[in-house]
Amino acid sequence: MIPKLQNPVIPGFYPDPSVCRVGEDFYLVCSSFELCPGIPLFHSRDLAHWEQLCCVMTPENGFHVEKNCGNGGVMAPTIRWYDGTFYLINCNFSDRGNFIVTARDPAGPWSEPHWLDDVPGIDASIFFDDDGKCYIMGTARNWPDGRGGLRQGIWAAEYDIAHFRLAGEPAALWGGAMAGVASPEAPHLYHIGDWYYLLIAEGGTEYYHSATVARSRSVFGPYEGFRSNPVLTMRHMGRRAAIQNAGHADLLELPDGSWYAVFLASRLVGGVSKNLGRETFLVPVRWEDGWPLFTPDTGRVEGEYPFPEGLPWMPLPEKPLRDDFDGEGLDLRWSFWGRPYEKFWELRDSCLSLRCLKQALADPLQPMSMETTHSEENFVSFVACRRLQPHCRFACRMRFAPQKEESAGIAVVQAMNHQIHLQLRRAEGQTRVELLLFTADYELPPYIPGFRADTRCRLLASAPWDTEEIVLEMELKENAYIFRFGPDERHLSELGRADGALINPEKVGCMVGEMLGMFASANGGCSENRADFAWAEYEDL
Repeated sequence: MIPKLQNPVIPGFYPDPSVCRVGEDFYLVCSSFELCPGIPLFHSRDLAHWEQLCCVMTPENGFHVEKNCGNGGVMAPTIRWYDGTFYLINCNFSDRGNFIVTARDPAGPWSEPHWLDDVPGIDASIFFDDDGKCYIMGTARNWPDGRGGLRQGIWAAEYDIAHFRLAGEPAALWGGAMAGVASPEAPHLYHIGDWYYLLIAEGGTEYYHSATVARSRSVFGPYEGFRSNPVLTMRHMGRRAAIQNAGHADLLELPDGSWYAVFLASRLVGGVSKNLGRETFLVPVRWEDGWPLFTPDTGRVEGEYPFPEGLPWMPLPEKPLRDDFDGEGLDLRWSFWGRPYEKFWELRDSCLSLRCLKQALADPLQPMSMETTHSEENFVSFVACRRLQPHCRFACRMRFAPQKEESAGIAVVQAMNHQIHLQLRRAEGQTRVELLLFTADYELPPYIPGFRADTRCRLLASAPWDTEEIVLEMELKENAYIFRFGPDERHLSELGRADGALINPEKVGCMVGEMLGMFASANGGCSENRADFAWAEYEDL
């Protein structure tokens, strides 16, 4: 087999990638929004195979995040290495805003946050110049709009990294490649040869997403935009293209002097939806006349590229499909929604035990704001992994005796309260297995003042069930979702089906992809009852 770089290089809900190289090792981080632990960090030696080493942000180093609309929390991190130390800069919308954490070993431990109270805006990025000076860039409303007002643009300031404070006043750098462009953001700065290159995202992270570049002889400009901008986009390919939303890139130089870029993009599932979310892709970059050409010769994001010459081909061992929950802690594949301030989960007797919390998995949505209440109650009894491919299966074996309005089972969760539950619930003196579809109506995104949302629940199917043991399974075949149940894996019956296009993320906030997992809830009541999961299994088909 001839080795190839297969896109996406990290499939599933792993958006906003940032990458750095240390010797022959590559390290990459992604956004995780309201999931805990946060900011997954990956390692590779060949760019084709990426192994998760850790999550940078955990309860152990002071991470706070809240379950709400799915689109808040931490997003758009930047990772850099300088003089033996890794630096990660990010913004936490569930906490105090911009922060930096550091580590000598990328696998951790990472420091507690150094809060950047003097750093404005979002999508902050960090840059170490050849002379040892450090700079911070960010996104804020600081660019003249030509009418006496200000619009969004990119700024930079010198930074005192030893004391984590600004060493100079922020200066406006560039407002983007197009006049009045939407959402110039996510800046990265590079010193290559005699030029400083500023690479940013433009157009919003949906269909019109792109990456554009400008250059200057000095850090603070003036910056000249590339006449061939955008250097990366798929908007010109139309809404039927297999890969869309390409943008938010970070450049990477290999040891042999060749260049690549990582970025986010979305695969179109079944020709209609982007339920896998925004994923991590990679393309070659060639320099011509002092400017970077992304995916040269074709100008579009391809599904595969030749493997880079000079890199070792290093496949990873196959990961077991089934988790029997017999370790000392949860595997890195699992995430919580919101930081679990209460110990509602535990591993015991080779099972994962979840207590029925009062919080419902589809609780009412609240506006997203930088002025957070720092709530220690906004989390749910939900342990989930990412959906990675258009055709996959998720199943578990559960023991649960529901009382009152309690429910437990498995769920596919998309942001903004678009969810599908396969659950056991007791009502009117009878235990039933139910298939529920949740959707939410809203007119404004959660970060716009005036946001309001109404969540609706629809019972798609139900059947009686008379024992505490049950196997639950969902098979997702592009947008055809099939839900089954039974006493064991060999004897499963179909309960019902749902249309995955109804929870297409471009209808529900766009930021995140689907999470598949196990939950338990008292749905507003108080309970000590628990659901025990003997195993859970995720499989790409």
